[in-house]
Formats: sequence, C-alpha cells, structure tokens
Amino acid sequence: MTQTKFENRYAIGPNEVKGFDTAQLRDAFLAANLMQNDTVNWIYTHYERFMVGGAVPVNETLTLATLDALKAEFFLSRRELGIINVGGKGTVTADGEAFELNYKDSLYLGSGNRHVTFQSSDAANPARFYLNSAPAHHSYSNKKVEFGGGKQLQMGSLKTSNERDINQSMINSVVETCQLQMGITCLKEGSVWNTMPAHQHDRRNEVYFYFEVQPEQAICHFMGEPTETRHIWVHNEQAVISPPWSIHSGCGTQNYSFIWGMAGENLDYSDMDFHAPDTLR
Repeated sequence: MTQTKFENRYAIGPNEVKGFDTAQLRDAFLAANLMQNDTVNWIYTHYERFMVGGAVPVNETLTLATLDALKAEFFLSRRELGIINVGGKGTVTADGEAFELNYKDSLYLGSGNRHVTFQSSDAANPARFYLNSAPAHHSYSNKKVEFGGGKQLQMGSLKTSNERDINQSMINSVVETCQLQMGITCLKEGSVWNTMPAHQHDRRNEVYFYFEVQPEQAICHFMGEPTETRHIWVHNEQAVISPPWSIHSGCGTQNYSFIWGMAGENLDYSDMDFHAPDTLR
C-alpha cells in the first residue's frame, strides 16, 4: 500500500513574517523533505490552495491517493496536477493511459483522472516526480511535454551573472490548464542569479523547487516584501513556498536549475510587478 504523507500549512501575511526568526521562517516556507523513497509526500499551502509534493517510486508502484483534507472521492476530483521528473526514467499512468517521462519531461493531468500511478523503470536509478496541484473548474486533456518541447526563452547575461534558459513547459500557450503553470529555468555555467530584477504578482502564488545543486553548494533564496526582505538557505531538491505578497529570487554558490510552479486567477505569465535591485531593502 502506498505511503502518503500530508502536511497542512496555513497562509501567513507580511506583518507576521516581520517578526519571524530563522527557524520560524523555514518552518513556514521551506519544503525540505519532499522527495522520500516509496512515498507520495504533500504540503497543502493555503496560498491559492496550491499543493506541492513529490513521489519517488523505488521498490513499488505508487498510487495518487485522495486525502481526508480534500473531502473528495479521488485526488483529481476537483484538481489538476503538474508533474516534472527530476530523476531516472519513469512512467505515470492515468486511467490506463501510460506516459513515459525522461529527465526534465513534464506531464499535465486534468481534473477527472481517477486512478494515477507512479513507477520507475530502474530501481537503481528511480524516477523522482516533482508535483504541483491546484483547484480546477474544468477538465482539460492530459498532455506530456518533453524537455525543450515547450516555449523557450534565453534571458540574462554572463555580465550580470544571470544567463539562463527558461523552459515554459506548462503555460497557457503550450498546455490548456485551469490555473496551474510550471516550467524549468537552467542557469548557465558562471551564472548564479535567478529572477533578477525581483518581482511580485499579487494574483498568483509561486513555489521554487531547486535541483541540480551539488552537495557542497547552496542557494540563498530571497523572499518577503521588496523593502522588508528575508532569506532562506536551500539545498538540493528543496522548495520555497512564495506567497503572492512576496518577491522570489535566489543566488547560488554555483549554477543550478529550478522548477517554478504557480497558480491563481491570472494565466498571463508576464503579469509581474518588477523591483529594480537598487530599490530592494
């Protein structure tokens, strides 16, 4: 039987965060242990009712089980799901339809899929499925997007230490969704800054999942209001939950990649309020 873990985190406003110490900040916003062997692991954030999770099938096939907190007959009864594989080759099966996912491939599953399973092709190199889920008002078609098969952007420069490739694998011009959007940003060698200038989007939350971070390296993730910033040190396969009122930006001790996932009432990827570096405090 699949082991499923669930954690409930209520939304926190900017005034409360001003008084948080390091431990409180990490407890509220850091997802440190999403990827656990033979487990489906979830955090329910209450920001846009967004859920962030991981599924690592090693010795068994894992099932996407419903949760008591969802009050639903099956997990995708009123939800949609985005999946990106950050491990070895694996297969996601949704109501009998199998999707083989290689490293960095993406899969969207629409509302209404009743039976979803996760399986690895090789237990010695298991798939590591990173999961985002948001409420859905409509059932859109399942769709796989191979890495590099979505919309591609090249941004930044080595001069400003932020040369990067943005792979928009799950945005509305690539995949029809209700509100979920996901993609992968890969920093080039010699570049360490992501998402600079920093920005907010008050009608969407966002979660950053950092990976390809070497064991001896780390990322400093910046959050908070533009004039009241805070930071969280992050390591490989850890995520930071970013409320709509918060900026989200990071700087690493080496180049790395991260998955961004967001949900809210606006599917316009470019709807952002930017804050220049010289205005941050």
